[in-house]
Amino acid sequence: MIHNWPLRLKCKVEEFTKELFYSLYEITNVESDRSKKVRKQFIDILEQLEITNAHIIWEAFVKQFSKIQKKLELDAQAAFDKDPAASSIKEVYLAYPGFYAIAIYRMSHVLLTMGVEILPRMMSEYTHGITGTDIHPGAQIGDSFFIDHATGIVIGQTSIIKNNVSIYQGVTLGGVQVSKELVNVKRHPTIENNVTIYANATILGGDITIGENCIIGANVWITESIPPNTIVSHQSSIKTKIRNSYAS
Repeated sequence: MIHNWPLRLKCKVEEFTKELFYSLYEITNVESDRSKKVRKQFIDILEQLEITNAHIIWEAFVKQFSKIQKKLELDAQAAFDKDPAASSIKEVYLAYPGFYAIAIYRMSHVLLTMGVEILPRMMSEYTHGITGTDIHPGAQIGDSFFIDHATGIVIGQTSIIKNNVSIYQGVTLGGVQVSKELVNVKRHPTIENNVTIYANATILGGDITIGENCIIGANVWITESIPPNTIVSHQSSIKTKIRNSYAS
């Protein structure tokens, strides 16, 4: 069976996502010129996705912008406070791929909670492609979230990340099994407040909780819960070869 899927919509969603990010602080109400431009893109996309009441959804979405802005301000401040390479908040907004991925997540998550289908996932996949960070819009992420370096991060659909959490490159918050029967089951970990997860750590399972104030070291593999105030590290073994010398 041949389906006439609107595949060119991917390009329109990419343009919409970029414009939405650029306009987040410029759209002050639904009647502004900037709002009208982005609204037109939004309505066109929803119509092609066969989603009704696009005008009503847009108006409700715009009303959430102030809340999204406040969350992003906390995220940007967290990046500035935790990264010694950050020279200013402005640099975080303009140059940090991790912050960009978080910003698109914040907006796509709101759309998903409003019942908008497919578009939030398309937005997140566009961001995944340009930042290397794959955050499912269904994940629940608290305030002051910091992603450093971004590349290779995967945060699954049912992940719960609470406040003041930092994640470095290559981290996976994933599921133990991949099965359609688990569609309504929590498959991904819960990360409590004030946790730092260093590069290439893998945490798997929906019943897994990383307790408050934990530090998860680089390259660890976790499939069981970790109690609060714990440091988990991967122990490397370093051996030096000694070359035998022979007298001639």
